[in-house]
Amino acid sequence: MRMRLSTAVAGFLLLAGIGAAAAQDVIIEPEQETVIREYVKKQPLASVKIPGVELNIGSALPDTVELHEVPDTKYSYVVVDDRTVVVDPGTRKIIKVIE
Repeated sequence: MRMRLSTAVAGFLLLAGIGAAAAQDVIIEPEQETVIREYVKKQPLASVKIPGVELNIGSALPDTVELHEVPDTKYSYVVVDDRTVVVDPGTRKIIKVIE
């Protein structure tokens, strides 16, 4: 019985990890990415500093950071440490760093 329980728990944790990883993989359609890139070029923002936050895909930005909507998309953006980051406004997670 103990072996089955451990196997079941391990299987569940594996599936939960896969689900979490898949949730972080947001793919922006090429047309949307073009719209975003063109918009942020035309609407430059002042860069902000966010101590303790790494600009990695999947990292969440604190509520204190003002996000700016990109029209005709479901995304927002902000400039952090002179790097433009595209954010899912619902989760505040970084989904793309535009170089």
